[in-house]
Amino acid sequence: MEINELYDIFRQCGKVTTDSRKVAGGELFFALRGENFDGNLYAAKALEAGAAYAVVDADSQAVEFVGDYIDSSGRSRIIPVPSTLETLQALARHHRENVRSPRLPVIGITGTNGKTTTKELIRTVLAAKFNVKATEGNLNNDIGVPLTLLSIGSETEIAVVEMGASHPDDIEKLVKVSEPDYGIITNVGKAHLLGFGSFDGVKKAKGALYDYVAAHDGEVFVNADDADLVSMAESRSGIVLIPYGIENDEAEILPVTPDEPFLRLGFPDGRILKTALVGSYNAANVLAALCIGRHFGVDEDAAFAAISSYTPSNSRSQMVRTANNTLIVDAYNANPSSMRAALDNFSRIEAPDKTALLGDMRELGENSVNEHIDILRLALSLGLSDLCLVGDEFSKAMKSVDCPPTVRWYPDSSMLAAALHNAPLTGHVILIKGSRGIMMEKVLGEV
Repeated sequence: MEINELYDIFRQCGKVTTDSRKVAGGELFFALRGENFDGNLYAAKALEAGAAYAVVDADSQAVEFVGDYIDSSGRSRIIPVPSTLETLQALARHHRENVRSPRLPVIGITGTNGKTTTKELIRTVLAAKFNVKATEGNLNNDIGVPLTLLSIGSETEIAVVEMGASHPDDIEKLVKVSEPDYGIITNVGKAHLLGFGSFDGVKKAKGALYDYVAAHDGEVFVNADDADLVSMAESRSGIVLIPYGIENDEAEILPVTPDEPFLRLGFPDGRILKTALVGSYNAANVLAALCIGRHFGVDEDAAFAAISSYTPSNSRSQMVRTANNTLIVDAYNANPSSMRAALDNFSRIEAPDKTALLGDMRELGENSVNEHIDILRLALSLGLSDLCLVGDEFSKAMKSVDCPPTVRWYPDSSMLAAALHNAPLTGHVILIKGSRGIMMEKVLGEV
């Protein structure tokens, strides 16, 4: 089936799903395959649940039922294609190109840390003036990006598409689907080194966003305080660079106090921007959103108000006050650069008792133990009341570092939660951080 014909079917349906359990009626169902699942096995179930059509792999058993499901025009409701994933991506790209005229502006965003928070801040600022569509949650992979694009309606005036990467060619593939007119890389750091191979590999992979934008006469927003990003952008001929940053914007990160625990930024005109974000590392994310809002003509007062009203969620830079303690919850993910930033910010907080609960940083390859040793030494230098470590990598690191009795290790977050239940902390400021797979959020009910 040609993409134009499939696009007509999509517009008739108006919505797409890849989960047969979430069929509500009228959807275009894509039977995707993965390492541990095969959506083709559920194509008939999706149709019986009310999906209008099912796109299936031509080499799957689902094609045996082509003649069993016929629409009112005599067309089969089962549509065989060479690859359901590639077809989903092609359909998303076609929709991105045709959803509205003039062409829909798309801002592509990637980075090692902070891309989801930055995406949400950008969405919040732009929404003060435009009808904005942005990636929901962290649907930023080869399936999530096309689903985001296909959720864009004709009323959408601007889109913000987050793109994640754990392999060298991930961003290169995703920009071909999303076709961004603008790009922003929040930062480049040591994450997914098992997939990228090295820090240079990270820069090359993320830099594919700059490559695409430069090749298509677009513009990139660059943190002028970040030498790596500036070098990456300037090395690409013809790229239009729009700078932001603490020095560029003459902004000042104001001190954190018990009465003012959240990030605040001061500006030359005397204005102070108060946020509900924890951590000075979020200053760049805030300034990026302000820069992009300014570029698209959002009123500065409206942009300030939008950022002030934004509340982080999903264990990203959250401050939570419980009956017993104050928590800094940054447990959605972790890598060496984000862990250092979190600990550096934690060191600036004034409190008599501070405790860090740190989980392993995953996917670091052969550098893993050394990176955990460095983080352990940094944590020890802060003079914390208690330091609790979770996971095999921190266990290995402890063998190379002389740790005082205040450092305790647990094999998993459930064991740490049980220990905190039996010996509860009171009156502490507690940093909670670790990679997604360590599930540090399990301790939240015990602190």
